[in-house]
Amino acid sequence: MIAFLALLIWLYLFFLHGQFWDSGPELAPATPAEFPDVDIIIPARDEAETITAVIASLTAQDYAGNFRVILVDDNSTDGTANLAGVHSRLTIITGKPKPQGWSGKLWALQQGVAASTAPILLFADADITHDKRHLSSLMARLLNRRVDMVSEMVRLNCHFWPERFLIPAFVYFFQMLYPFAQVNSPLSRTAAAAGGTVLIRREALVRIGGLDKIKSALIDDVSLATEVKKFGPIFLGHSGLATSIRPYPHVADIWNMITRTAFTQLRYSGLILAGTIIGLALVWLVAPYEVVFGHGWRFVFGLIASALAVISYFPTLSRYRQPKIVALALPFIALFYMAATLASALHYWRGTGAKWKNRAYGAGA
Repeated sequence: MIAFLALLIWLYLFFLHGQFWDSGPELAPATPAEFPDVDIIIPARDEAETITAVIASLTAQDYAGNFRVILVDDNSTDGTANLAGVHSRLTIITGKPKPQGWSGKLWALQQGVAASTAPILLFADADITHDKRHLSSLMARLLNRRVDMVSEMVRLNCHFWPERFLIPAFVYFFQMLYPFAQVNSPLSRTAAAAGGTVLIRREALVRIGGLDKIKSALIDDVSLATEVKKFGPIFLGHSGLATSIRPYPHVADIWNMITRTAFTQLRYSGLILAGTIIGLALVWLVAPYEVVFGHGWRFVFGLIASALAVISYFPTLSRYRQPKIVALALPFIALFYMAATLASALHYWRGTGAKWKNRAYGAGA
């Protein structure tokens, strides 16, 4: 019965779960019909390694309208602001101390929003470089089939061997949690965004009550998308025009990235955590176990479920130019993510909680 249940789950995921495995859509280069003013807001805390390239790519955007870049230096200790350079389109703000109840990134964004005047805002991370056509392409999608927010899953680093095994899976699991087709459908309540690139109308931000509405959120992109979609349509896709330049050369780097917010995603609930672990085991472990140890119908059910899982991973592997044989490692990759999720919960229960950029968001924070 457990093997049959695992098969039913995979039949649902593959055929009825918004084609999450499709690894699309990708935002194509485009030119908008209009060019409203845009303020690009970059929150940055200790980003000396990446900020020079990021600001250079943003100030060089081939956008026919007025735009400027607002860098909010969130009390960096590594000279981030100095390394940003000088440009007529660049404004640098020295961030104020973070008030109680705000996450660091959202407080930096809030200060950037307060200093902005444009009707369109672009929130972008300080470790992402942009093709010069990117802003125009984002604007074209915002205006074409009008939506309130456009977000993209930018291309992540996939050079070191831990990245090649674990980063495509991160994108794949995100698509499984939030099928892009459902996010983009006004008929679905599913909402999500990828915080590296978020183009949003100021009126939509005001409508939800501003960033103050989600000020304590650690998974700020999904929280923002959830609020915005209550009032209007949003779009989430993949990007071929923006690339993260933050490397994750060691397994520990990816482990820390997951443990930072995994338990937050589960709303700090032990019950949801238990259900998640059971669900992940059904999805990722039962079928390969039956392929190796099962007999008769158990083997058949496990084989079909495993085949669907492997095939569903192919489009994401192709996007990241990785060999399809890596799909056979999915059960072990899932075990890694399960362990990191448990570690995230243990950190929280011990009072240490999430840590990022020398800030702690523990259970008592």
